[in-house]
Amino acid sequence: MKAVFVEIKTRVMKIFAGTANKIKIDAIIEVAADYEFLSGAEVKGIDVSSGVANQPKNLAETVGGAKNRARAAFLAGEAHPGDLGIGLEDGLMAVPESRTGLMNIGICAVYDGKDFCLGASAAFEYPPAAIELVKKGMDINQAFHSLGLTDNPAVGSAQGAIGILTRCRWDRRETAKQALTAALIQMENKNLYGR
Repeated sequence: MKAVFVEIKTRVMKIFAGTANKIKIDAIIEVAADYEFLSGAEVKGIDVSSGVANQPKNLAETVGGAKNRARAAFLAGEAHPGDLGIGLEDGLMAVPESRTGLMNIGICAVYDGKDFCLGASAAFEYPPAAIELVKKGMDINQAFHSLGLTDNPAVGSAQGAIGILTRCRWDRRETAKQALTAALIQMENKNLYGR
């Protein structure tokens, strides 16, 4: 009897990022490399709609945008069991006693096809003049450009406003990494979260 060998190919996990923003995609790649259960995953950016305003003005809208991006990327990527969709959304949230009453926060939603895990970055406050322009309808990119704080009209796809304000001590990539790391707490500690 002749032995027959069958090569079994294992499928590589895929992470579908709900964005075309290279800064966010690179942040996901960097964070995934630190996790054994994500090691070797293929990360693909998919330009999907957040389903919310370009400049979310409250926490509920920001969380909704992150969840919408994660779900839409998961579905558009034709994900299989074990794959993930990730949505990253920055927006404003009310913070009592802050100078403007608002702070920016980065929210991450990780979607496995059934459930979401959420995480958030550290928050920070924009200058009052920028917030006034946002209240008049600009997004933060437009506000910073209009105020002469940047020559880049798409600063959110570069170092972000936080990069300008901290003189690059903290940038947009770090915000995305913080939020994703926070969301992955639940995935890495499933037994503690009833998952």
